[in-house]
Amino acid sequence: MELFDLIVAENGAVLYSPSSRTEVPLAKAPVPAFVKRLQEEGVQPLSVGTAVVATLRVHETTVLRLIRELDLDLQASMNRESMMILPSGVNKVTGLEAALGKLAIGFPEVVGIGDAENDLVFLGRCGCSVAVGNALPRVKAIADMVTQEEEGAGVVESIDRLLIGTLSSA
Repeated sequence: MELFDLIVAENGAVLYSPSSRTEVPLAKAPVPAFVKRLQEEGVQPLSVGTAVVATLRVHETTVLRLIRELDLDLQASMNRESMMILPSGVNKVTGLEAALGKLAIGFPEVVGIGDAENDLVFLGRCGCSVAVGNALPRVKAIADMVTQEEEGAGVVESIDRLLIGTLSSA
C-alpha cells in the first residue's frame, strides 16, 4: 500500500493515507441500532467498517426493509454477490473526488479499473476506464478497454500497458 499516496476505501466512504497511516472518514459511521437489528435478523456474514456495513446480496430484502423501518438515509451498493450499505450519495466517485482534490488531479487523468455494479458510476467519470476480463457485461459495455486477463491479473495487465505506453492505444 505504501506505493500509493491515497487509497479510496469502503466503496468511497474512507480515504486512507499509507504514508501517515491515517484514515479520514468521508461519511458517518454506521448507526448502531441498524447493525443491531441486522444481527437480530440473522444477517450473516456481517462486516461493519468505519462507514460501511457489508453483507451478501441474498439479504437485500431484509436490509432494505430495515432501512425503511428505521427511516435511515442509507443506500445499498452491489458488488456481484456482495452488498455494501452506505449513507445515501456515498460511492466510489465521492471518494475519488476527495482524493483527487487532495492530489490536485482531474478525472481526465485517472485510469479506473473495475468489474462490478459498484464500479459503474466511477468508471464513467475516469479519463480511461478498464474492465477486467471477467467483468459484468454492463461494465464491459461502458469501458474504454477490456483486458484479456481476469480479476487481479487483469489489473496487472492494465498497469503493464500503462507503464509501457500502450494503454491509450487500446
